[in-house]
Amino acid sequence: MKKGKRALITGLTGQDGSYLAEFLVGKGYTVFGLVRRSSNDPFVRLGELMRARKVVVLYGDMRDAAAIRRAVDVAKPDEIYNLAAQSDVGISFMCPEEAAEINYYGLGRLVHAVLDSGLYPKIYQASTSEMFGSSNPPQNEKTPFKPVSPYGIAKLRAYEDFVVGYRKKYPKLFICSGFLFNHESPRRGEHFVTRKITISLAKIKLGEQDSFSLGNLNALRDWGYAGDYVKAMWMMLQQKIPKDYVIGTGKQHSVRHFVEASAALLGMQVRWKGEGIKEVGMVGNKVILTINKKFYRPVEVNSLCGDPTKARRELGWKPEVTFEDLVKLMTLADLEKERKIKAAS
Repeated sequence: MKKGKRALITGLTGQDGSYLAEFLVGKGYTVFGLVRRSSNDPFVRLGELMRARKVVVLYGDMRDAAAIRRAVDVAKPDEIYNLAAQSDVGISFMCPEEAAEINYYGLGRLVHAVLDSGLYPKIYQASTSEMFGSSNPPQNEKTPFKPVSPYGIAKLRAYEDFVVGYRKKYPKLFICSGFLFNHESPRRGEHFVTRKITISLAKIKLGEQDSFSLGNLNALRDWGYAGDYVKAMWMMLQQKIPKDYVIGTGKQHSVRHFVEASAALLGMQVRWKGEGIKEVGMVGNKVILTINKKFYRPVEVNSLCGDPTKARRELGWKPEVTFEDLVKLMTLADLEKERKIKAAS
C-alpha cells in the first residue's frame, strides 16, 4: 500500500489553514498543524476534523525558532504550508514590529529549521496582493511591487530574502509563493470588512442592530473564495520546479457593491445619500450605514485586481465560486448564525 504524504501547516486554525487541512485530509495526507496557544478555543473552524482526530496539533509560535524546529522534526513533512501571519493590514500600521517579527522573521526561522533538518520538504509561502500596493491593476507576476503598509512590506521582504534569495542560494530548496488576492468565506475573521458587512446586515435584518460604520466604500478588490484558493496552494507544490503565481479572479468589486449585494439577498435595497465622510446608506427612511474616518487606513490601497493567467495556463487552476455566490454563501451563513444566537438569548 502506497504511503500517504505528510504536510505541516502553520496557521492551521485560520480561515485558509482550516480549508487547506480539510482538502489535504481528503487527499489522504497526514496533516500536522502548528498552533499558537490561546485561552480562547482556537479550533472553532476545525470542528469536524478535530472531533475525528484527523489533524495532529503541535503547539508553537512563529516567534519561537526551537518550537518550529520541533514541529519540523515531529511532522517530517513532505510539504509545508506557511500560512501563519499577522494578517490584518490595518492593525499592521499600529503593530509594525509584530508584522515584521511574524511575517518576515517567522518565515526565516521556518526555512532555517528545514535546512537544519536535512529533509527538504517543498515549502509554500503565503504572499499577498498587498505587496503590489500602489501598482496599477491588473497585477500579475511581472507587476512591480509597491507595498504601502507594514504588512505588505514585511511580506515583500520575506519573499525577496527567503523565497527568491534562498532558491538561488540553496538549489535543493523547493520554495514558492502564491500572491493571493482577497479571499473570503464564512470562516473569515469577523474584524475583516466582508464579515463585518454580512454580520451587521444580518443583525439589522433581524432587528438586533440599527446601523454600522465602514471606511472607504470605493476601495476596489478582487474577492474570491478561500476554498478555491487553497487548492492553488497545493497545485503549486505538485510542480517539479518552484514558481510563484498570482491567484485571483480577475474581477473587481467595490466595498460599496459588496454592501449592496449582501443587503439585496436579505431583501434590503440600499440607497446612498450624501458625499464623502457624510455619505450614508439608507434602507427606506432608515440610516443603516455611516462613514467613520477611523476605518480608513493611514495609506489606502485603492485598486487591486489579480491576473491569474499564468496559474490558469501552468497549473490548470481557476476559481469556481463567483463573487455573487461568495456573497450569498457568507450572507446566508451569518444570517443563520445570528438567528441561532437570537433564538438562544
